[in-house]
Amino acid sequence: MTRLFFNSGNYPKNINLVLFLLRVGAGIFMLSHGWGKLLKLIGDDPITFADPLGVGDATSLFLTVFAEVFCSILLILGLTTRLAAFPSFITMMVAAFVVHAGDGFGKMELALLYGVVYLAITIAGPGKFSIDHLVSRRINSKK
Repeated sequence: MTRLFFNSGNYPKNINLVLFLLRVGAGIFMLSHGWGKLLKLIGDDPITFADPLGVGDATSLFLTVFAEVFCSILLILGLTTRLAAFPSFITMMVAAFVVHAGDGFGKMELALLYGVVYLAITIAGPGKFSIDHLVSRRINSKK
């Protein structure tokens, strides 16, 4: 199981660079989306947030902050990358197909674009320019 979480893939240098750019770029951009939500979560004002799954405003906000802030930091670092990318993918699918379902493609487009990037990262992994790669090398050297 540990191998799956830290497997960085075995790719040529240019693919590793592309995976690094995807991870860091998506992580930084999404972190900017989530930062305001984090401040709302830790602030003193009453929480008002969309509740598309019926779990409550506060829980919906917490789950969104988890994906957009915490998982983004993990993606930037390349740490447990596949585990971090998957909740981000789910969050973007909920944003596209539930929150913005009736708003037309223009409102869904950004969430779908992020979703495709997160799905690709979930499948491909972080590449060699990541903490996952260092952990994987350490695990494999102990065998």
